[in-house]
Amino acid sequence: MSNSFPIHRINTFFETYAKALELYDTKGMAFLYNVPCTMVSDDNTTSFNDFGKLEGFFNTGASFYRQFGIAHVRPEVWSHRSLTSRIINVKVNWYYQDVFKNPIYSCEYHYVLELDN
Repeated sequence: MSNSFPIHRINTFFETYAKALELYDTKGMAFLYNVPCTMVSDDNTTSFNDFGKLEGFFNTGASFYRQFGIAHVRPEVWSHRSLTSRIINVKVNWYYQDVFKNPIYSCEYHYVLELDN
């Protein structure tokens, strides 16, 4: 399937997500997800059926970001591939920086996004 998803919408989504991360806005982060949703890693699979539990999950992450002085977050959409006309798989490299924009760490995530209004 082609990459027919508008790249500006993908970038805007992840820029909004990054801003919520920088502000430790866990409610705003949770709002960007459809519930139910599932987070998958090599070590764990966690499903969320309501926004409150998802926000609680993000609160744990926000504590980590504060503890390590993360003040700036920059997403870089590395690739995207349409799975259907409304669903896309996106690879994002995240760059985390301190208040002086010195790098703290970076990581890679994969997302499955559904186009909505």
